[in-house]
Amino acid sequence: MTPCAAILAGGLGTRLRKVVSDRPKVMAMVAGRPFITYLLDQLLDSGIRKTVLCTGYMADLIRNELGSTYKGMALFYSPESIPLGTGGALRNAVGQASGDMLLVLNGDSFCQCTIADFIAGQNSSGAYAGMVLTRVTDISRFGAVLTNEASRVETFIEKGGLNGPGWINAGIYLLPINMVSQIPPERQVSLEHELFPALIDQGLYGYRCTGSFIDIGIPAELQRAQLFFSEMMKGKP
Repeated sequence: MTPCAAILAGGLGTRLRKVVSDRPKVMAMVAGRPFITYLLDQLLDSGIRKTVLCTGYMADLIRNELGSTYKGMALFYSPESIPLGTGGALRNAVGQASGDMLLVLNGDSFCQCTIADFIAGQNSSGAYAGMVLTRVTDISRFGAVLTNEASRVETFIEKGGLNGPGWINAGIYLLPINMVSQIPPERQVSLEHELFPALIDQGLYGYRCTGSFIDIGIPAELQRAQLFFSEMMKGKP
């Protein structure tokens, strides 16, 4: 069964304010379109037909610009009145989700992978939850994720702990709805620091993706995104 998706779109985008001051970073214009629409297209290509947007900063702007549908995909909104962190935002949205699993995307990054293959890999792995990994030339900005031969995550290394090439969290997850439901409501909770380390013992699948990865959280990466998506969209209708 194709899961429901959720996009974490509540970030303040403070590091981008010099270049994106009138909108939240997920709505930053990239190659003539809001960045988040590339994520929505990626979900559509993977068969997703329902997505919940976890909003915070400038939530009304996101809803007003995207509306209730996107190319036939149903869009729902879960605004937060106070910052809840990545885990708290998902807990806030769980009532609008459906099915047994929730496909989660960070709204400020794009990983060029086939999400349907990730879902299939996680299902066949038998793991409790799944995470897409991407390889970068320098892990110091992100922190690293170490896996074993069975593609199970064994260790998370905080940013700055190591440098050089390695595998990092690509910001795409497959999580059981019942796990998300157990997060305390109305509380600031971090997926990355509080929940994911605890999932290792239950079985956390790490799907290695070799496609391009872009995190638009800083101006230099936003500029790289402009070039990347301009090239990617050439020849597409």
